[in-house]
Amino acid sequence: MAKRKAGRTKKKVVESSKELSSVASKWHAVPLKGSFMVFSILGFLISAYLISNNDYRLTFMIVFGVMFVASLVSMTKAPVISR
Repeated sequence: MAKRKAGRTKKKVVESSKELSSVASKWHAVPLKGSFMVFSILGFLISAYLISNNDYRLTFMIVFGVMFVASLVSMTKAPVISR
């Protein structure tokens, strides 16, 4: 039983550039919640004003900035889900 399950969960290895381009063309944005954007904005502002160590400040600002960009991409590229 374990061998059967392990055989089904193996991922396909991309061996050629043609297969790689077909995998890349299947990329699609995943819809993120609005709270993700709010958390990224608040985290950016809090890290910009309340963290005194410049190394940590810059690192957290980069992380929350990337989160904000991801939420913008999600808003513009994700498919519309009907409720």
